[in-house]
Amino acid sequence: MVTGSKELIRDINTHLILETIINQATISRASTAKHLGLTKATVSAIVQDLINRKLVIEIGSDDTSLGRKPILLSLNKKAGYVISIDLGVDIISALVSDLAGEDCSLKQIKTPKNAFSMVDEIINLIESMKFPMDSPYGLVGITIGIHGVTNNNEVSFAPYYNLAGANLAEGLNRHFGVPIYLENEANLSVIGEKTFQYDYANIANISVHSGIGLGIIINGQLFTGYSGRAGEFGHTIVEIDGRPCPCGNLGCLEQYVSERVLLNEFAKLKGLEKVDFDTYCRMFEENDPIAIQIMDQFIKYMSVGINNILNAYNPEIVIINSSFTIHYPLVLQKIEDALKSKMNSYIRIVPSVLRDTSILLGGACVAIKGFLGINNLKLNNTKYQSPF
Repeated sequence: MVTGSKELIRDINTHLILETIINQATISRASTAKHLGLTKATVSAIVQDLINRKLVIEIGSDDTSLGRKPILLSLNKKAGYVISIDLGVDIISALVSDLAGEDCSLKQIKTPKNAFSMVDEIINLIESMKFPMDSPYGLVGITIGIHGVTNNNEVSFAPYYNLAGANLAEGLNRHFGVPIYLENEANLSVIGEKTFQYDYANIANISVHSGIGLGIIINGQLFTGYSGRAGEFGHTIVEIDGRPCPCGNLGCLEQYVSERVLLNEFAKLKGLEKVDFDTYCRMFEENDPIAIQIMDQFIKYMSVGINNILNAYNPEIVIINSSFTIHYPLVLQKIEDALKSKMNSYIRIVPSVLRDTSILLGGACVAIKGFLGINNLKLNNTKYQSPF
């Protein structure tokens, strides 16, 4: 007999019961016992403990005409709050939310160029935000979305900004005294999309920003690879001996189809110093031939990349988080039309619903799951699709 086995089994059951209560939104003790195949006595004892710990609350009776009405249980979403940071190349976005990813507060600052001031800037940003005042556990975790590669809670590669020597996790943990989670932004984005919108077991989520990332869910689990570098989709080669990339290769996908590259290319062809996406949109809608050329380039290379993803991972669904597909959904059909391979098998290609907040909400999910000790989380919150 394993020492402490009773405590281990109770701990496992506690997490399963809490996960069930959260993912069902509301559920009775009897239904929880039936769902998990546990005895009613076991469920009742663990639920009482969760209530005592202020993690679960009773919210009234189920509407049934047969016998005594069962009392419904729900997560006490106000028990604690989490902070999620999208550490972008130009902008740092921060979100404070409760344990259901709701009651959100959002704020942004410019990304400092000096890596050694990064921790202090993030601390100042967090402390300037609005926090819940009635939370028994207070702040329970902070997630940082990195536009680069993370491994063992450290940044191992960030091509478009300098984070060397920033010591993000250590510095923030020392100040706030809570778990700090560093994760690739595309991985957080796919976690957000799966948790709040697209509940599929196999997902490929393409994030197109300053670079191009790929978040991959396989059989319900995030796939990160041997050293956290799985999903570096932007650094797959689409042109032999093509344009140089900061990663050291030539012809990487993100040198042809990232928003940063496309807008810079459009500006150069138009003889302008700089162009933002709103300006590009206006000219595209005026049928400017160069704007159309840029869109055709996006469709061409995105189609090549998605074909490679479909053959490599066979996802059920492909999500594209890009201003080009969010503003012009018909582009998705043109991309699908370009996928001619008889090998392809997928349900559909869709635009991101969470948009700018997919990274932030995915980060909130990571911190929430870490605090509650659960593996699977399904929530429903699309109120904050485009807050900025």
